[in-house]
Amino acid sequence: MVTQLRFARTEFMRCLEGVFAEDASRRLLPMNCISWIVGHLAYQEHLYWVVRAQGRDLAPDLEHQVGWGQTCEYAAFGWDVGHLAHRYRCC
Repeated sequence: MVTQLRFARTEFMRCLEGVFAEDASRRLLPMNCISWIVGHLAYQEHLYWVVRAQGRDLAPDLEHQVGWGQTCEYAAFGWDVGHLAHRYRCC
C-alpha cells in the first residue's frame, strides 16, 4: 500500500512539473484550482498517516487552509505547488 501511495504521489508530482504558481492558483469552474487540490491531498495524507496513525500533528494549520469544507480561495494567495507538496510530505 505504501509503495502504491509513493508511486501515485510521484506520478502526480511529475504531472505538475512546469506548472507555475499563477497557473496553479487559477480556478476553472466547476473544478478547484490545482494548488488547492494538492493542499487538500496533503491534508488527507497528513490526517490519515500522521494524525490518526501516529497521534502527531506536524502541520496544524493545514486543516484550516485546505481541509474538509474549506473554500479554495486560500490557494489564490500564490502557493508554490512544489513547495507545498514537499513541505507536507508525510510518507
